[in-house]
Amino acid sequence: MKNTQPSAEVLDGLRKIDSATVSNSIEAFRVRGRTEGYTSMELRCLLPELNPMVGYAVTCKADSTSLGPRKTDRLHDLLDAVAAAPKPAVVVVQSTGSDRMRSCFIGDMISTAYQKLGVVGAVTDGGIRDLAGIRLRAPGFQVFAPGKVVSHGNCAILEVGVSVSVCGLSIDPGDLLHGDENGLLTVPLDIAGSVLEQAKRVLESEKEYFDFLQSSDYSFEGLKRLIAFPEPEKEGQDE
Repeated sequence: MKNTQPSAEVLDGLRKIDSATVSNSIEAFRVRGRTEGYTSMELRCLLPELNPMVGYAVTCKADSTSLGPRKTDRLHDLLDAVAAAPKPAVVVVQSTGSDRMRSCFIGDMISTAYQKLGVVGAVTDGGIRDLAGIRLRAPGFQVFAPGKVVSHGNCAILEVGVSVSVCGLSIDPGDLLHGDENGLLTVPLDIAGSVLEQAKRVLESEKEYFDFLQSSDYSFEGLKRLIAFPEPEKEGQDE
């Protein structure tokens, strides 16, 4: 686990900011390229009505589609890792089985158990089921997955506390995740507080933009000035 952790106040503030604004805010610090740090559109927010999810990743790899005898299940190791992790936590499951799009790792029973242990959501590149049950029995628990699969298959947790890759995003244990209906991204821990402050400036700038579009001062030339892209980076500079 990483040692640098934002304050509870910063985490609470980030929960009030949408993920697209958080993404824009991270860009200002040039800590990574603009095409890094977020998942592809394959990963879907399955409960978009909920507030943004913010939490520390507890990672694992799992298989639910391989034929033959069930592999040794390390679910208890995962639960131990969740119990020991900083809170709020997010369980992240990478599928390693033979048929990822038929895999299933999250349902209402395990979601309810996770929530009891301080987990606010789950992220997987496999499937989930029992979405209505999750809404009913674990209210506020968020789920990110490509979609739903009716059967849990032959599920086993294989590795716990390892680096994983989910829909184009590399996630390490302890990474800070932020996600909502726009998608999921990582927030660099050492700048999380600064990202929150930058997000407030981004929102104010956007308000000024939309206010201008509705004002009597609107002009086409003014619009072009407001939406002008920044000058290209010099060759060799990070984005």
